[in-house]
Amino acid sequence: MEPNFWQNKWQSNKVGFNQSKPNTLLMKHFSALQLPPNSCVFVPLCGKSIDMVWLADQGCDVVGVELVELAVEQFFEEHQIQPTIVEHPNTPNLKYYQGHLDSQTITLWVGDIFELTAQDLGSVDAIYDRAALVALPDDGSEDSLRVRYSQQLIKLAPKAQQLLLSFGLSGVDEAEYAKYSGPPFLIPSQKIYSYYQQAYEISLVEAYETQQVNSEGNPFLNLAWQLVPH
Repeated sequence: MEPNFWQNKWQSNKVGFNQSKPNTLLMKHFSALQLPPNSCVFVPLCGKSIDMVWLADQGCDVVGVELVELAVEQFFEEHQIQPTIVEHPNTPNLKYYQGHLDSQTITLWVGDIFELTAQDLGSVDAIYDRAALVALPDDGSEDSLRVRYSQQLIKLAPKAQQLLLSFGLSGVDEAEYAKYSGPPFLIPSQKIYSYYQQAYEISLVEAYETQQVNSEGNPFLNLAWQLVPH
């Protein structure tokens, strides 16, 4: 995906992927991570997600990264948080906005996730991926954007467990997935394992059929995964 694709989405306010309420799978399964108070949760490709407010309400510090600065500006404006803006000392294309929601710190990086380092993020206890993996294409090559992204997450927070949300189809083989363009992309379960099994123990904690079906009547799925580092 070219950066202009997402810039245009936010500039034209075509952000139907942005939810007005916290994600139900997040609220249902976040406790399974068993994080202590003031843990840090990393939210990749975060946009202005209301889920970050919910995470802060649970007593977590939040660090996110978003390509489009407008989304980050809107997050702080909509929640009436006055942020401090800090330029990266070594990487001109990176900066972060930082503010506080009650006693929790929210730090949102603006820039390309592939330019971030583990040192930039600091200590991360968990990763919450609702809309990142499903937003990236996989053309089948070893260096596809989705493969590179999954490897980058492992580099950025190698000791952090992950709550990953994805979309699928019920009762079809992997070849059927190629018929559907994104974003968001449908991701076969086998692909989740291929991206992450070298670094994590992977558990499917919930999969439920939605009311939407494809042309053959197969229901679309919402899936939640828990990934625990080896």
